[in-house]
Amino acid sequence: QVQLVESGGGLVQAGGSLRLSCAASGRTLSTYSMGWFRQAPGKEREFVAAISWSGVTYYANSVKGRFTISRDNAKNTVYLQMNSLKSEDTAVYYCSAKTGWASTTVSEYGYWGQGTQVTVSS
Repeated sequence: QVQLVESGGGLVQAGGSLRLSCAASGRTLSTYSMGWFRQAPGKEREFVAAISWSGVTYYANSVKGRFTISRDNAKNTVYLQMNSLKSEDTAVYYCSAKTGWASTTVSEYGYWGQGTQVTVSS
């Protein structure tokens, strides 16, 4: 079992930055692919970014060039650096983990954190 805890969310003005962290316990993350997803009110959960166990990264078009996903296996932690934030980035952000290759599909991830709120004011 993998337990995931997100942190780092908050209120930020448009154009600002935030760094989300996802700390894992229970298992070492080095063999898992990790993903960040988000869910705005009234909308479905959507893919944001993912990083495979080998370090290959994937991004949604809406965040490409603004967000960066990274992992520190020694700290069992995954990060999402978010720059140039926009009001449409407002959502609850979830960290997730899966075995095997990274995926952009919600249903392929078996482990989820509780989420952290990101609110971008315009």
